[in-house]
Amino acid sequence: MHFLSADPNAFPPAHTANEDGILAVGGDLSPARLVAAYQRGVFPWYSEGLPILWHCPDPRFVLEPARLHVPKSLKKAAARQPYRLTLDTAFEQVIDGCAKTKRPGQRGTWITRDMRRAYVTLHQLGLAHSCEAWRGDELVGGLYGVSLGHVFFGESMFARADDASKLAFVTLVEWLRGWGVELIDCQQETAHLARFGAEGWPREKFLAAVDVLAHLPTKKGPWRFEGQP
Repeated sequence: MHFLSADPNAFPPAHTANEDGILAVGGDLSPARLVAAYQRGVFPWYSEGLPILWHCPDPRFVLEPARLHVPKSLKKAAARQPYRLTLDTAFEQVIDGCAKTKRPGQRGTWITRDMRRAYVTLHQLGLAHSCEAWRGDELVGGLYGVSLGHVFFGESMFARADDASKLAFVTLVEWLRGWGVELIDCQQETAHLARFGAEGWPREKFLAAVDVLAHLPTKKGPWRFEGQP
């Protein structure tokens, strides 16, 4: 197991991650290290009380925005416009909503206090973004992730109302495609994302794509949908 030094760029080659996808241990969650990690196809994932674990799983679940599939039932829901959708309006509320959501087979949350603080800082730097779904003044769903170059690295989503996170996700993907984003990192396979067209890529293919796309010019935040105040 590789233990990280104080140098935020000192990651081992991502393809050397073990069979569980773990690449390295330790280090910190500074903006410089997080950016260096994502540009290498690596992300932090660990639980409170454990050292920071850095992952690069094989295969990697991804979605190409140009191949987005929207189920008919969701298209009908979107046509009704049940929610007001915004960008970068309530980042901290979204990350808290994700942290509090109970998920099958998962005890507690991997969004630790340090992780929350780190991603809020990235948001303040214009690199982490949220998409929100509102019913009136109530936040009923959303998602957040990190944007570098032409890659959006999805982190987590939550919903407190039917289709809230799905509609936020589909709307965001369509806008990302319009902005030139070519790849969305979904990290781990889920049936939920597979229905939208996400698929598993061999790690080698994913890393080759990220090596090019994540180093292109980044559209920094705050982001806004057209017509959003």
